[in-house]
Amino acid sequence: MRLEKIQTLLKEKSLEFQYNEVDGCGSLDFDYRGVPYHIWEYQEDGWGVETNVKHGGYNEDITGDYEEEIFQVMKDW
Repeated sequence: MRLEKIQTLLKEKSLEFQYNEVDGCGSLDFDYRGVPYHIWEYQEDGWGVETNVKHGGYNEDITGDYEEEIFQVMKDW
């Protein structure tokens, strides 16, 4: 299982989510205040995610310690 820290946070906030894992990459899809969010991992020359967590309707790629970076944004929701 991947993205465990974020999954734990979603559970603590009682947010329903869908988790899938394909080829070792995790993906999370969930709604928060009526806005659909996603966190989709990929592995191309290293690990990263495509997500709209920081900006709602705008997708961006995050590399490095992406799980911690996303966690820090979401913990203040």
